[in-house]
Amino acid sequence: MYKNSLILLLLIFCFSCEDDVVPKPKGYLRLEYPEAEYVKSNINVPFTFDINKLASKVSSKQIQSKTKSYALNIEYASLKGTLFLTYKAVKNNKKNLNDFIRDAENLTQKHMIKADEIPVFPFEDDKRRVFGKYYVVKGNVASQSQFHITDSVNHFLTGSLYFYAKPNYDSILPAANYLQKDMKRIMETIEWQ
Repeated sequence: MYKNSLILLLLIFCFSCEDDVVPKPKGYLRLEYPEAEYVKSNINVPFTFDINKLASKVSSKQIQSKTKSYALNIEYASLKGTLFLTYKAVKNNKKNLNDFIRDAENLTQKHMIKADEIPVFPFEDDKRRVFGKYYVVKGNVASQSQFHITDSVNHFLTGSLYFYAKPNYDSILPAANYLQKDMKRIMETIEWQ
């Protein structure tokens, strides 16, 4: 009996000595989106720009007929996101333009409470008369990117990116990066009319 117990104990000891258990690393979903294909917008507003064919719906409405203000929504159903654009005509005075710029910058600053960082990138294209700023809002915030551009005389346009999901920065980052390229493309291709 003693001999059998010793053999059993020896077998248990030999087979119980394996490598340490190492937890598996976290797996992340790899999201890849199609290469962007752009076409010139065909919307009844006082400007044109390049729009991604991936956009599932583009809607526009005139907010105020006197001031020629428009709201445009560019929806991306597959990414569960929307670019919201707001156009306002400048009334040939600096105060009006300064108010628009201040309002756009205040909207971005409201995200500072939740944002980790908001890098600002100035944008200038003297040839096409497009001037403004582009903001990347990093962190668990409602809007991942915003911009405002103007010709400094007649036109002012703001844009904001929102997703139809709880703002979890890591989860929506691939889609945010993809749509941020579309926002930059709008800024780079806008033509005032």
